[in-house]
Amino acid sequence: MAAGDFAPGLDEIERLARAALARIPEPFASHLPDIILAVEDWPSRELLNDMGIADPYELTGLYEGRPVGEKSVDDFATLPDRIFLFRRPLLDEWAETGVSLPDLVNHVVVHEVGHHFGLSDEQMEAIERSME
Repeated sequence: MAAGDFAPGLDEIERLARAALARIPEPFASHLPDIILAVEDWPSRELLNDMGIADPYELTGLYEGRPVGEKSVDDFATLPDRIFLFRRPLLDEWAETGVSLPDLVNHVVVHEVGHHFGLSDEQMEAIERSME
């Protein structure tokens, strides 16, 4: 970053994430409108503990919900599916890797959307390539 530049805030990360969601191709896109997108600075200590993660920089994003293939009409009172992005770990990875921030956010969003659909890493990579 040049002198006077500041790290992107929560709003900028959310803007990049929403842009990535808008580029997700069909047939996936039509299943995404009800997903809640949340951008926070850090994952909570409770979440990290639940996941067995000691270093908060290791978690850049998280899908919380039940994958589409596991949902049932018999599910009652379930919370909406959510995708979380964690700004500080994303910025750290951005600084370490040199990958552009839009590309990094896109990668994390595709990965979390992939969890929503229960996709393999190879399928997630194919979606990401189709968005280039």
